[in-house]
Amino acid sequence: MTGSIRSGTTSVRANGVDLGIESFGREHDPLILLAGGTTMLSWPDALCERLASGGRRVVRYDLRDCGASTSVDPANPAYDLRDLARDAVALAEALGAGTAHLGGIGVGGMVAQVAALDHPDAFSALTLVSTRPVAPGPIDEDLPDHDHAVLGALFAGPLPDWTDRDAVAAFAAAGAAPMGNDPEQARETATRIWDRTPSDDPAVHRANQLGTVFSRIDCGPRWRDRLGELDLPTLVVHGRTDPFFPVGNGEALAAEIAGARLLVLDDMGTALRPNATDRVATAMLALG
Repeated sequence: MTGSIRSGTTSVRANGVDLGIESFGREHDPLILLAGGTTMLSWPDALCERLASGGRRVVRYDLRDCGASTSVDPANPAYDLRDLARDAVALAEALGAGTAHLGGIGVGGMVAQVAALDHPDAFSALTLVSTRPVAPGPIDEDLPDHDHAVLGALFAGPLPDWTDRDAVAAFAAAGAAPMGNDPEQARETATRIWDRTPSDDPAVHRANQLGTVFSRIDCGPRWRDRLGELDLPTLVVHGRTDPFFPVGNGEALAAEIAGARLLVLDDMGTALRPNATDRVATAMLALG
């Protein structure tokens, strides 16, 4: 396939909510469904295009209360992690896929793990990027926690006016390097997220930029002890310099999922970088 067919952003009704999606590739190719972490822009354009050129239909989507998906009250969400997992299953069904390769990044990786565990017949492969095997909150003793020195420094100053596009972009750029990310990439992504936020409410902008809704939803019960049940090709991608979910979390995921491949990217923090596109796409396509 030469090039990729890219749609504009639209929405699909699934599991009782509208989910914002963007598609790449041909409609009848095997589906790779990419759960945002929390918005779809966590998955770079270049990676989506490269996967589509490899003969896949790629659909990236916004989680609830993010981007173009249904947003009600991100400060008080009336749903839980299992609802988000059912969203992924319902979206794959609404897109006409018998099964899908499911990818999740960051908190979207938690959604992907639970979706694959609770609905094993819905997914044919799993890619988990920059995530961990437990919910937000207290960490298991054997897992490395957030680098609190980095996060403390990052949020020591005042937060931006979330309704000021330039201030939000500058805040994202300033915080990129401590997170192991590229400042200009962070600035561009933050601007695009801001432009896609369909509200003037500062709380909605903040939720879109920081994914704060995930700190407010019920993520129980634990699923880590069930990871050995997964019986599908799995790729775990993690940045060597990730201070938010340090690399030991990715190593634990790969160790506990039978046959999982671990791809550690030395110059990556929390965000996928454009220079990793070919390596990540090649590994994802190899899953089938």
